[in-house]
Amino acid sequence: MSNIIEVKNLSFAYSRQVVLKDLSFAINQGIFLAIAGPNGAGKTTLLNLLCGLLKPNTGTIKIDAEDIASYSTRKLARKIAVVRQEFVPVFDFTVEETVSMARTPYLGTFGFESQADKILVREALQLTDTERFSDRPIGHLSGGERQRVFIARALAQDTPILLLDEPTSFLDIKHQVDIYDLLKSAQLEKSKTIIAVTHDLNLANQYCDDALLLGSDCSYVIGKTTEVLSANRIEKVFTVKTFAGLVGREKFFIPLGRFAKDRNAIKQNGG
Repeated sequence: MSNIIEVKNLSFAYSRQVVLKDLSFAINQGIFLAIAGPNGAGKTTLLNLLCGLLKPNTGTIKIDAEDIASYSTRKLARKIAVVRQEFVPVFDFTVEETVSMARTPYLGTFGFESQADKILVREALQLTDTERFSDRPIGHLSGGERQRVFIARALAQDTPILLLDEPTSFLDIKHQVDIYDLLKSAQLEKSKTIIAVTHDLNLANQYCDDALLLGSDCSYVIGKTTEVLSANRIEKVFTVKTFAGLVGREKFFIPLGRFAKDRNAIKQNGG
């Protein structure tokens, strides 16, 4: 597999506040990467750099071996689709109209949708369980329903790279699992490269191949999820006591605060 994303010596600061410093990594095509870390560690900033919304202070980002700065907006939209954590639309487009907007980078001179465009939109609505309210104005949906619509829009954009900022925000347990199943299916069946910012380390450990853990001090570690996510490392990065257990072959993590019922028991057992 070849590298679809290459980041080298990337640094970024808001005014004098350095958020990312000398960050370097490469992502192979078809990898599912989780980005985790405490608030303020630069997770969303990194996502915005990867999609060209922000420009790095130093360092380079390459998409398919080309510097991201060389891409036009239209060309980049054919490479990368982005799902934001929360977005409340100004205009009351319907769900289907919102998802159909994903096809804009592919429309011809006259801006008419082809039959292939319509099929992609319909498939995306079905996959995200949003087809049943496709005629409803998006402003009338719950936060969780809107999130699924924007994931549908990203899928309909049909790009090789998907960037998602906490894709399961506002979703109930069933739809959290459904979305990760859907993303994993897109990775395995369509060779999508998926990068998801997440606070759910357990879902990341179950579904993601690799993990990038960012620290609030600009430190970072990247590698296989099973190697990057450990109780000791999570405790250090998030400054919270963490218990790690096993479900089958996979680890799961439970944060334990001062008043957690099992905090002392876990401490006595050395976990």
